[in-house]
Amino acid sequence: MSIPKLLIGLGVFLVVLGLVAAVLQRYPWTYSWFGKLPGDISYEGRGTFVYAPIASMLLISVVLSVVAYLFQRLGR
Repeated sequence: MSIPKLLIGLGVFLVVLGLVAAVLQRYPWTYSWFGKLPGDISYEGRGTFVYAPIASMLLISVVLSVVAYLFQRLGR
């Protein structure tokens, strides 16, 4: 794949991601679960805050993997 095609594809992806984020911002119930799943780590100490949404990221990874697999299967 050439660099210009890669950059164009990345640009289109970022535009779509931005549009999705803009739509989701209007409907907060669509992402209110993020960071509140069992397995998401949150620690607050004196002057320290650590947040690691491990379970949420695993769920998003599985969903994106399934979507990528379906796109690959449809492309054949």
